[in-house]
Amino acid sequence: MKIGSHTLKNNLIVAPMAGVTDRPFRQLCKSMGAGMAVSEMVSSNSLLWGSEKTRRRANHEGEVDPISVQIAGADPAMMAEAARYNVAQGAQIIDINMGCPAKKICNVMAGSALLQDPPLVGRILDAVIGAVSVPVTLKIRTGWDTQHKNALSIARIAENAGIQALAIHGRTRACAYTGHAEYDTIAAVKAEVRIPVVANGDITTPEKAKHVLDYTGADAVMIGRAAQGRPWIFREINHYLATGSHLPLPEVAEIHRVLVAHLHDLYGFYGEYSGVRIARKHISWYTKGLVGSAGFRHAMNQLQSTDQQLSAVNDFFSELAGYGRRLTYVEAEELVA
Repeated sequence: MKIGSHTLKNNLIVAPMAGVTDRPFRQLCKSMGAGMAVSEMVSSNSLLWGSEKTRRRANHEGEVDPISVQIAGADPAMMAEAARYNVAQGAQIIDINMGCPAKKICNVMAGSALLQDPPLVGRILDAVIGAVSVPVTLKIRTGWDTQHKNALSIARIAENAGIQALAIHGRTRACAYTGHAEYDTIAAVKAEVRIPVVANGDITTPEKAKHVLDYTGADAVMIGRAAQGRPWIFREINHYLATGSHLPLPEVAEIHRVLVAHLHDLYGFYGEYSGVRIARKHISWYTKGLVGSAGFRHAMNQLQSTDQQLSAVNDFFSELAGYGRRLTYVEAEELVA
């Protein structure tokens, strides 16, 4: 799949997730098979660009190409300036957020709230595309609510503006993350536009990835929550799409190494105080459903230092290895929970 001049190594993309797709997580997913990873969104409010959080989000040191940065906002001029700022910081692709359902985003008419104002969508796209020389992509939902699904008309605006790829989450803003994603709207958009279309929503297994690609005709799939604590899902899907067969569950020793390396990356990126706290959710995701993990995950939230965290993780994986060479889950369905 191509986005502008960038050819992705495959058609598996990490979805932008606030508080999750930081540089350590993006790098990890790319190393485990993702073709691209989109950053957590950066505000278009220039007053925030000097903040530590925004500077960290714009830090792409050592990151594997292509570097895609998502920006959010509702003012065309501010969005254009945000695009220029992030390209200056190393962004090679600018992604525009018109899919976030969060109230704090929609209340300022950004994110998926913009789907209610197609003329403003057009002005934002024109402003951003005109401001930078790198490819610009767009992420949307199927519409504001089930009575107002307008993904097809927004897609036409995007294509005419020069958007290089369009990601669609198969839910409306009103649906947030409840219920089930639908793929008919994505298929309808793909049939009408010539730009690459990326399908997103409820892609949790290799089989589901293949089904969604086949059903929608999409050029790629975007995976979000299913990659939390399971970054190896990308190599699993790659293998399944190529062979029709499943990889065995990962070995305990490998995932132990992966998690410890991820923790060190988080500590280095955020510092000890924030790193320990951000690491907690990742440790919980990695170990969810594994034999003996319930008590471990509860105790993890009480630990205050990197040394305590690492020691607890080492002890847990040593115990886990006693159950077998490969990861052992309490119940199979917890693999995709």
